[in-house]
Amino acid sequence: MDERVILGFTGRLVPTSMTGFACHRARRLDVEIEVLDSSDDELRVAVRGQPDLIDAFEMALSLGPGDSLVLEVWRDSNSGPRAERKG
Repeated sequence: MDERVILGFTGRLVPTSMTGFACHRARRLDVEIEVLDSSDDELRVAVRGQPDLIDAFEMALSLGPGDSLVLEVWRDSNSGPRAERKG
């Protein structure tokens, strides 16, 4: 069963690197993503796929590309306010 969640990554980010990294990891993990926001301090994506693969995507992006530093990760499975923060 597929799941849809919003994931957020905050820190000191290079937007083009983070979005490219996210798209590459999404293809490798066979999850669908939609980039909702990308800036120097936050990347927000909607992710749809198998729950375990979404978890793997979240872990991969929390490490980020070499030129970005992710300091906090949050997940919202209800598409409402930012529910679950990790950091």
